[in-house]
Amino acid sequence: MIAYLVSMDVKPDAIEAFKEASIINARNSLDEPGIARFDFIQGQEDPARFMFIEVYGTEGDVLAHKETDHYKIWRETVAPMMAQPRKGVRYDVVHPEEQAWWSV
Repeated sequence: MIAYLVSMDVKPDAIEAFKEASIINARNSLDEPGIARFDFIQGQEDPARFMFIEVYGTEGDVLAHKETDHYKIWRETVAPMMAQPRKGVRYDVVHPEEQAWWSV
């Protein structure tokens, strides 16, 4: 299991458009068979700061996600909205065990 945390800082005038595009991406991502979780959160202290919390079964699932049409559309749509490049950090899932992710 791979957890991928992607932090994003968005231009203040693009917050609502970014949220709309990202919700579409998150909803479609949850339909992918290799994705156990795809959360989209917004900062309380800085509403221009966002994060995806993504949990994949395998590295192949991460790569497959990046080949989907909805991801490619999201990436192109939000690129001009970014205040700076997004940053992703990968983690190994320690707990819960793998089967628990798929039952949520």
